[in-house]
Amino acid sequence: MPTVFEKDGYRFFFYSNDHRPIHVHVRYGSGEAVFEVEKEIALRESQGLKVNQLSKAQQLAEENKQLIIRKWHEHIK
Repeated sequence: MPTVFEKDGYRFFFYSNDHRPIHVHVRYGSGEAVFEVEKEIALRESQGLKVNQLSKAQQLAEENKQLIIRKWHEHIK
């Protein structure tokens, strides 16, 4: 599970066997969400996160979109 980055308690990561489209998983506490990243940042699914936590996770994903895409290409082949 390669970690892309961590900030404010949010951990952004990929699973080693992930598939397209480019997306990133994020954990905060016991909750997890998945955001599509390839075109625009879009929530694909979530479990156990509150609306304000999802909003913060989406903001962090948007701020780090280019990093996420670069790390995807480095780790997912």
